[in-house]
Amino acid sequence: MIAKYGHMPSQNRTNGISPPTNGAIEGSDGHWKRKVHSPAKRSELRRTPPEELHDLVCVGFGPASLAIAIALNDTLASSDCPGAPSQLGSNQRPKILFLERQAQFAWHAGMLLPGAKMQISFIKDLATLRNPRSEFTFLNYLHHQKRLVQFSNLGTFFPLRVEYEDYMRWCASSFEEIVDYAHEVSQVVPETTLAGSSKVGSFIVRSRDLRTGELKRHRAKHVVVAVGGKPLIPQPLPQHHPRVIHSSGYSTVVPALLNNRERDYRIAVIGNGQSAAEIFNDLHSKYPSARTTLLIKGGALRPSDDSPFVNEIFDPCRVDDIYQQAPEVRKASIAHNRGTNYGVVCRELLESLYADIYTQRLLNSNEEEWQHRISPYRKVIGVEDIPNSGERVRLHIRNSSGLHEEGGVCCDEWLDVDAILVATGYIRDAHEEMLRPARYLMKGGDKPGKTWSVARNYRVRFDESRVSESAGVWLQGCNESTHGLSDTLLSILSTRGGEIVGSIFGQYTSAEAANGGSHMPS
Repeated sequence: MIAKYGHMPSQNRTNGISPPTNGAIEGSDGHWKRKVHSPAKRSELRRTPPEELHDLVCVGFGPASLAIAIALNDTLASSDCPGAPSQLGSNQRPKILFLERQAQFAWHAGMLLPGAKMQISFIKDLATLRNPRSEFTFLNYLHHQKRLVQFSNLGTFFPLRVEYEDYMRWCASSFEEIVDYAHEVSQVVPETTLAGSSKVGSFIVRSRDLRTGELKRHRAKHVVVAVGGKPLIPQPLPQHHPRVIHSSGYSTVVPALLNNRERDYRIAVIGNGQSAAEIFNDLHSKYPSARTTLLIKGGALRPSDDSPFVNEIFDPCRVDDIYQQAPEVRKASIAHNRGTNYGVVCRELLESLYADIYTQRLLNSNEEEWQHRISPYRKVIGVEDIPNSGERVRLHIRNSSGLHEEGGVCCDEWLDVDAILVATGYIRDAHEEMLRPARYLMKGGDKPGKTWSVARNYRVRFDESRVSESAGVWLQGCNESTHGLSDTLLSILSTRGGEIVGSIFGQYTSAEAANGGSHMPS
């Protein structure tokens, strides 16, 4: 999965220096250090006593929720902010709280690899497309860091991934007052609170403080669920094995497991997308004596399609069109365009990897003896621990390439490794369990296997006769099937944040539609 966040050409390797683990920046001593930011500015939002009814509780404080916080702040800071809902003004501070499971703000901490670059323009930051005058644009971040001129000398629209994460942490630092970190939300429970009405008028958000174990509850009229994806480790790989590591933990878990840089480890990488290719590439410099194998299910690594016409599917205004398509047309369109994001690799990295493979071929024509191999048409069919092997595990692999078939039957192979790195994407269904107590409110009734649906404005479709118009739940980052491929990506966050603010706090004005916004039909 390419995730529209970056690539790592081999010429940007850093001589085996461990990559940053939480928004770190390389220090003068050659080690990765986490920068500590002073807030960009104190936000317009203020802490609300926990016992009070909140206007909005956001579950998760990643890029999607951060974009909502910035849109709210901009609205309160300027009465003429583009796209500002009419019902919010500088004299009305809503009661807002964000609950985040991580101990601090972090974005793709496990994949902040040295030299990795963004694959979206910095113009698609958390504010610019919605309001270029915002305090929270990437350019303003550079200005505050005294790097604006130097960045311009790079002549690029694509910053390093580690710098972009640092930009987001700089933005997040302004909202510390209204974020409870290390809080894991378990349930969103409807409650009937409106006088003289049997309709649901608010929700109880139940959470646990991961530092103390204390159970907490916050009441809110509106809830946004934006928790991101859960790492997917497909069967038959074991789900909780210390030597089977998802790509999301590459930079944070692998250094502790494989702690000798000079050792001749055997490492398998599974996946045929950007993350798998980046990890495979990074291992070459991180562990120069290791033997690495990239197992891909297809015949070759394939390039992502980032051509300008195709890239228009990520324009904010395209969400309207995608949402209003007939379901069968929309499904076919999303499948047709998966080559922009899933199971593909940026061309620059592909060319770098091919050059590495070619160099090995030049020095030794026997592929079996190569230090780094890409093995196509492979499928893992089993994993087992190897007794008395120094904690290695054995991968059982089905080889379906024509050269290895015997009598028309695919051959099975095995590979003993010290670690299995799995880059197979994410599952985005955490909201289903979180909203289980509300299933009786589903539009059309609760039925086995039924999943939540949302309107164009991302609002959960409840039974209108049972839930007040003044209360609701919004879902973020899990609506690809209805809102298109941009739903899980960074490309539209600034505009979408403004849409969410407008949907919750007042009628959204479509003045920015001409600049990429939308009118959000319900």
